[in-house]
Amino acid sequence: MKRIQNFFEDKAFGVCTKLGEKLKIPTSSIRIFFIYTSFLTFGSPVIVYLAMAFTLNFRKWLRRRNNTVWYY
Repeated sequence: MKRIQNFFEDKAFGVCTKLGEKLKIPTSSIRIFFIYTSFLTFGSPVIVYLAMAFTLNFRKWLRRRNNTVWYY
């Protein structure tokens, strides 16, 4: 079970981990919250999760690029 958890933590977007670090809440609690609210609201938190994942990946992409005015 731990192997599966490590696989998803490495390959997933890292949204729950990032939220847990920012809010100082355990990551497992945030994941359980997303799972329960997805069942109760028929999947609408999945859209929020994907939007947050897109934002995190876009910010990482911007940081990796050399975004300076004097670059060109």
